[in-house]
Amino acid sequence: MEAVIKDIAEMQRTAERLRNQGRRIGVVPTMGCLHQGHLKLLEVARKHADVVITSIFVNPTQFGPTEDFTRYPRDLGRDTQLASAAGTDYVFAPETESMYPPGYHTYIEVERLTEMLEGKSRPGHFRGVTTVVGKIFSITKPAVAVFGQKDAQQVAVVRQMIRDMNFDIELVVCPIVREPDGLAMSSRNVYLSKEQRSQAPVLYMSIARAEDLIRSGERSCEKVIDRMKTLIATNSSGVVDYISIADSTTLEELNECRGSLLISLAVRFGTTRLIDNATITI
Repeated sequence: MEAVIKDIAEMQRTAERLRNQGRRIGVVPTMGCLHQGHLKLLEVARKHADVVITSIFVNPTQFGPTEDFTRYPRDLGRDTQLASAAGTDYVFAPETESMYPPGYHTYIEVERLTEMLEGKSRPGHFRGVTTVVGKIFSITKPAVAVFGQKDAQQVAVVRQMIRDMNFDIELVVCPIVREPDGLAMSSRNVYLSKEQRSQAPVLYMSIARAEDLIRSGERSCEKVIDRMKTLIATNSSGVVDYISIADSTTLEELNECRGSLLISLAVRFGTTRLIDNATITI
């Protein structure tokens, strides 16, 4: 690995030098606490770019006042080692004070796509996401950006931002990486107690049940969602935040299971909130 860069101006100079050399830059934005899902993103970035930059920044503007910003896991040394082993050339790890200095008042906000699902449950979340991703794009000057499908709505929102803001960036989306029991890999899984961890695969189980029902001919989204809720209640102590069956492009919730569908849900285990999703076409 070439370097860990914390200074924004230095990262900008480095990116500009690389572009002037004709190097194709790929960026993987993360909040650290890297796991195998992140490492898969880095592997894919390596295939699409000459130089890979991993950003590690726990972004305060995407957390709500009652969310887990202060306790979000942070270990830059560990993350740097993992990123380097996975083929990262540069780690960009700015300080909060440099990303949001005193007097900072500029935000990027995508409308409509941010008003449902995660946006409805976490007001202001995507305003923070698009702002920090836009800043990372501006600083690292990538030709390609790699994101994970686990945050399906985030992918849709970032894609819209790239289009609307005329960012000359290719968006590459990687499939969800799962544990052997189906649980989607997430930095927040470390919060789960042993009992909660044993129950958490119920998210994936409920999505699989929904897929089976729909492929078997069930067309009522309401009935499919009710079956998912019953499965979760029967097999776990998880509290459903939302379950949605929506158009995979517009994210508009559907009454009838037809077309390209995004099945998504958020479930709380104690104070830990987990999300998962799948797309199917009928």
